[in-house]
Amino acid sequence: MHPALSVILFTTASGAGYGMLFWLGVVAVANTLPPDRFFAPVSLALALAAITGGLISSTFHLGHPERAWRAISQWRSSWLSREGLVALATYIPAGLFGIGLVVFHRSDGFWAACGGLAAVGAVSSVVCTAYIYRSLKPIQRWANAWVLPNYLALAAMTGALWLAALGALFGIDRPAFAWLAAALVVPAALLKLAYWRYIDGTASASTAESATGLGAIGQVRLLDPPHTSDNYLLKEMGFRIARRHASRLRRISFIAAFGLPVLLMVTGLYIGGTTLIILSSTAASLSTFGVLIERWLFFAEAKHTVMLYYGGSRA
Repeated sequence: MHPALSVILFTTASGAGYGMLFWLGVVAVANTLPPDRFFAPVSLALALAAITGGLISSTFHLGHPERAWRAISQWRSSWLSREGLVALATYIPAGLFGIGLVVFHRSDGFWAACGGLAAVGAVSSVVCTAYIYRSLKPIQRWANAWVLPNYLALAAMTGALWLAALGALFGIDRPAFAWLAAALVVPAALLKLAYWRYIDGTASASTAESATGLGAIGQVRLLDPPHTSDNYLLKEMGFRIARRHASRLRRISFIAAFGLPVLLMVTGLYIGGTTLIILSSTAASLSTFGVLIERWLFFAEAKHTVMLYYGGSRA
């Protein structure tokens, strides 16, 4: 698949934003939100900014971005519509949660319940985003059980890393966010490795023979191309990346998204002080960069079954 920058930015930014919103809501419900007057409002504002920026960027992948509002009308059959509706609905409890923090300086009772609902909306939005790709059966590298847990794990990890960085910046005398972020890197890394192992070891059941229905006759070979020039399908569905390039980018992504962040977080926790601020901010930035590369690979390595009609032997 052709990697679209707008969708890559959408899944990365909104994932981190929803991760931050989720952890803020959970901490509010648990009544353990740091008492600092500015930490929670600033964190919530940055989370909503990341979510909003990601959602806006996603519209640029549409042929007519000005008609994006019409997408939510197909919620009965489209995960894209469901994602849009859930994302919009999540702004309501998140906004009320923000009012409680900024206007009333409270995060208990009703305001904590709003935070909890915002956390539920954050998880639901990420689930819907994952299922936009998980539900596409013609793309075997997306239509598998590893996509959803990977989306959830990456959102939780990047959100926690940015909260840890903000906590260190505001001098929160609680290393819980930092330890949480460091701990979440491990399952996220294992899930990513499991996904890569799965797509490397499996392939679509569809072949050129099954796609054309001529398997009973023998092996199917393409004699002439269906088109004399590139068309939409070839540009969007026929993108290819060399295996050696994919392997190199995977290593860079893994080191940046998981390896260095966990090392920096643990080192920062051990030293503390200003070092923790610098290292936790660096860890969050590196992890986001690594996830950007991972998202690019998520699209670049996907193979659509339609390419069997253009000379592919197996999708």
